[in-house]
Amino acid sequence: MLKLLTDILSTPAILIGFVSLFGLLIQKKGSSDIIKGSIKTILGFVVIGGGAGILVNAVTPVGALLEQGFNLRGVIPNNEAIYATAMKDFGGATSMIMAFGMVDNIFFARFSRFKVIFLTGHHTLFMACMVAIILSVAGFEGVTLVALGSVTLGLIMVLFPAMAQPFMRKITGSDDVAFGHFSTCGYVAAGLVGKLVGKGSKSTEEMNLPKNLIFLRDSSISISLTMGIIYLILVAAAGDEFVMTHLSNGQNPIVYAIMSAIGFAAGVFIILQGVRLVLAEIVPAFTGISQKLVPNAKPALDCPLVFPYAQNAVLIGFLCSFLGGLLSMALLGSMHMTLILPGVVPHFFTGATAAVFANATGGRRGAVIGSFVNGVVITFLTLWLLPVLGKLGFANTTFSDADFAVTGIFLGHLATISKGAVIAGIAVVAAGVLSTGFLFKPTVNAV
Repeated sequence: MLKLLTDILSTPAILIGFVSLFGLLIQKKGSSDIIKGSIKTILGFVVIGGGAGILVNAVTPVGALLEQGFNLRGVIPNNEAIYATAMKDFGGATSMIMAFGMVDNIFFARFSRFKVIFLTGHHTLFMACMVAIILSVAGFEGVTLVALGSVTLGLIMVLFPAMAQPFMRKITGSDDVAFGHFSTCGYVAAGLVGKLVGKGSKSTEEMNLPKNLIFLRDSSISISLTMGIIYLILVAAAGDEFVMTHLSNGQNPIVYAIMSAIGFAAGVFIILQGVRLVLAEIVPAFTGISQKLVPNAKPALDCPLVFPYAQNAVLIGFLCSFLGGLLSMALLGSMHMTLILPGVVPHFFTGATAAVFANATGGRRGAVIGSFVNGVVITFLTLWLLPVLGKLGFANTTFSDADFAVTGIFLGHLATISKGAVIAGIAVVAAGVLSTGFLFKPTVNAV
């Protein structure tokens, strides 16, 4: 039964489908509307997942090409990899923390002014895993570990979306949805940098191109061409023999590079379609939950949610964040510190999102500089997280996104004081969040 519950909670499409179903039932919609809304919501998330899978398959070889072509070695941040590594020792605690953490999310949303229900299931699972690791390293176990971990997770699930909401209102032009992806600190940093440097800069979506280059306004075309150039350079650096032996199964390296680039663009295109499908269903369905459980609540959704609002910024953000990661890695090497290799998957998703945030506050200039800053931020935060992960800090991978590092560093440093400091720190944050329900009158724009 626990395995079934864990699988449901860790599968975004099923989780979001249940939320949609529940919301429509509360509103007493007709059976046809309930079936249609629930299935289309699940379908939208499957489409997003399919697009993400195509994109990940296209970008994963970039790490091997970089290692072979430029002789880069070090820690490669990847949430899926560190989660798989940790499951042997922390699987049970992770499952319990996730399950009760989602309950605590509803509790904190109901009794504070942060009216957000966090619906990005896989990130909830990864964060539950990291919290379980940190608290276990701190010496907690059993019921205490699960209780502290679930409260911590519930707090995180309302606080980080609250940080992002002012930017979300600016990006989307409404207050209907919140942002649920645990690299919020990087996005907020990018948005603030955009505001600082982008005065007078036009949006990334206002491309003034000559008539013979007007086709570049199509993001799928511009992404294909740009990534094609990058793949061709990487393939040339790695060498034909390596590519055909280890990556392309004998396919010509040039053809492999071109098809990888187009696969990358196809993944982005599919994700954008999935986002539009989900938003059309989940926002109306969520009204029922808002009315009954958490008045004025918003669904907090995954980072591709914002991609349709600035499609040109998506590619700009990936490239600039990746550049920030490369330069940060070079700086770490010059200081003889642990190298944090720029993982292509985290830099794509966080860099693209950071650029959308920064474009909303600072146009093109903001998108470029803001996403570069995101690349620097996630590199150094990842480095500072390693010491508090115990023996997993010596693995060749770690958690990749900013909020994991911020949370882990906060808990880890409290643990260096004492177990009591950890309990006190969590209690203070919880009291602060709940106090907002009494000190401030909740409104639709409370987040």
